[in-house]
Amino acid sequence: MFVIIGIVILLAMVFGGFAITGGALGPVMEAIPHEMLIIGGAAVGAIVTGNSMHELKALGKGMAKVFKGPRHNKQDHVDVIVLVTRLMKILRAEGPVALESHVTDPKASAVFAEFPRILGNDALVHLIADTLTLIVVSSGTLEVNAVEDVMDNAMKTHFHEMHEPQHALQGLADALPALGIVAAVLGVVKTMGSIDKPPSILGGMIGSALVGTFMGVLLAYGIVAPMAGRLKQIVEQDEQIFHAVKQVVIASLHGWPQPLVVESARSGLGHAFRPGLSELLDAMRGR
Repeated sequence: MFVIIGIVILLAMVFGGFAITGGALGPVMEAIPHEMLIIGGAAVGAIVTGNSMHELKALGKGMAKVFKGPRHNKQDHVDVIVLVTRLMKILRAEGPVALESHVTDPKASAVFAEFPRILGNDALVHLIADTLTLIVVSSGTLEVNAVEDVMDNAMKTHFHEMHEPQHALQGLADALPALGIVAAVLGVVKTMGSIDKPPSILGGMIGSALVGTFMGVLLAYGIVAPMAGRLKQIVEQDEQIFHAVKQVVIASLHGWPQPLVVESARSGLGHAFRPGLSELLDAMRGR
């Protein structure tokens, strides 16, 4: 919602300010479709050239994220802490054999089934299930530092993929001013081919050419770069739920008391998603 509001404000202020100061919007609006054909077409071509189908699909999902916001809400962060804490409690109280059925097939697990939104995040479920499966097959003999290293490596790889759309958007933002210049140069070339025309016609043609530079800069710094920045914020917020999982697992393996385990995971969450400690403890008791 705020993305749409921001774009509306941007366009209203830019074009409204131009009109209020005496600028004629007609020639600008007439030139925009042709300039956008060149700039937009070149931008699409550059994006396709520089990315595989996997990255292009990820870019499309990333663009959708800009408008939808973070994938997980505050309740999801509460749920994932409760879920992983319950699984670690099964491991500690009943042993690896009791935990095995839950982590080898999470979709058939009664514990996972209580948290359908968590189950919907395949990467998150794999982090939980794969890590605990390692602990199960090793009968709890793994060193905590080794488990932490494995989780860090898995998260690093996944986070890198999560940030790819943001990098692609930022790269597009960096390229758009230059693509705008390309459109402007082509407009100047067209103008030079009509040098015998009256000054009034030449002035309109030069003005149309300059619209290319204007659109390239406006799109880059007014729309695409802010969207890349917003996508970065969203991705970093989506990363927090993975860190909460890791903290519960590692703190539990260290043998910390359950309230301290919960607090270590809770305190690492951003304020937008961080539940109160009492709220989180109540949720655990209610399960």
